[in-house]
Amino acid sequence: MPRSPMLRATLRSLLLTGALGACSSASPAPDGGTPAPDAGPVDAGTPDPADATPGRDAQIEGEDARLEAADFGCILEWPMVRHFRITNVRGHLDEALAVANSPTGGTYPVGTILQLVPSEAMVKRGRGFSPETNDWEFFALDARAGGTTVRSRGAQDTVNAFGGNCFSCHARAEPQWDFVCEDTHGCDPLPIATATLLDIQNGDPRCP
Repeated sequence: MPRSPMLRATLRSLLLTGALGACSSASPAPDGGTPAPDAGPVDAGTPDPADATPGRDAQIEGEDARLEAADFGCILEWPMVRHFRITNVRGHLDEALAVANSPTGGTYPVGTILQLVPSEAMVKRGRGFSPETNDWEFFALDARAGGTTVRSRGAQDTVNAFGGNCFSCHARAEPQWDFVCEDTHGCDPLPIATATLLDIQNGDPRCP
């Protein structure tokens, strides 16, 4: 857990109220207010392989990234893009960052890990792993000072520690954003201010 007593109290409150349950990699509400009404899932679609979008060149035939608990560590060591952390375990970080920073979206390369908080992650698996999720695998993690434990993992059925289904949240993202939720991507906002999310990141117990 984070080191600050105030932050621990904040997280305890969020857990009790279910505020993180929507899916913690969705967009934070600017003022921590109430999220927009549920508009229901939309068809996330499957990107056309012919599209000239960032990340396509890094899609190597047969490449995959089946991660285990030991592959997840201190997220403060990863680059930050806006309010989330990103890395790539298959050597495609430059391509992943190009997608993350593209104003028109793109397809993240295999091996990309995205995390907004230490307890959840989405990992880009090999082509064909799960067409329904654009090959993303979602993880619910238990991050402690001694390391990481995988609580659950999967494509459409992963539920986070607060009862939220990751797929149902990310499926609301418009197709060009490759299932990644941000302020303008079509997902419901989180009722948590960005500053609070950054405090949670900074409290990652696996960091020195």
